[in-house]
Amino acid sequence: MQDSEIKDTYNTIENAVENILFKEKNSKFIGYAYPITSENEVKTHLENLKKEHFSARHWCYAYQIGTETLRFRANDDGEPSNSAGMPIYGQIQSFEITNVLIVVVRYFGGVKLGVGGLISAYKTTAQLTLEEADIVEKTIDKHFKITFDYKNMNKVMRIIKEKNLDIVNQKMELNCEIEIATRKKNAQQTFDIFSTLFEIEIEEIEE
Repeated sequence: MQDSEIKDTYNTIENAVENILFKEKNSKFIGYAYPITSENEVKTHLENLKKEHFSARHWCYAYQIGTETLRFRANDDGEPSNSAGMPIYGQIQSFEITNVLIVVVRYFGGVKLGVGGLISAYKTTAQLTLEEADIVEKTIDKHFKITFDYKNMNKVMRIIKEKNLDIVNQKMELNCEIEIATRKKNAQQTFDIFSTLFEIEIEEIEE
């Protein structure tokens, strides 16, 4: 696979979007979208929304996390099966984004919408919410740990500078450790450069 063929970018939302209102037959649907990187954040956002909207009837959501291996979940939260979570998830797919959580809070207005009406309302609310979001492209980065003696510092730092590598953290003592990050498509080349150097070790850090 050529470097140019390696996909090393993904789209996500820059900031949270809140309180996007959609009304259908007296029911109120309120959309929220959050950038996330873990399931724990999903729990926190849901707990906060349940406190804020304690008298709502449903808190339906969908999320997708990951860049190369995708994990997703869709939850109907008491609505008829596949009438809420999957229509919300469909919008995540439609906008081609990841690392995102969308929650739609529903206040029941006394008129039943039927499954078709629910699917349409949850889909529309999720769509309106994402239309308000700033969608940004980010790079998929690989992290490496470089270990070397202090005397080889200049050699290592020169390459980091030449190759425009990001230093994530560093420990400078007699034995030095630097964690670097580089775009996925440059990862193999970066690894090869350091692994051929005398007295310098490099290893990939699994995320």
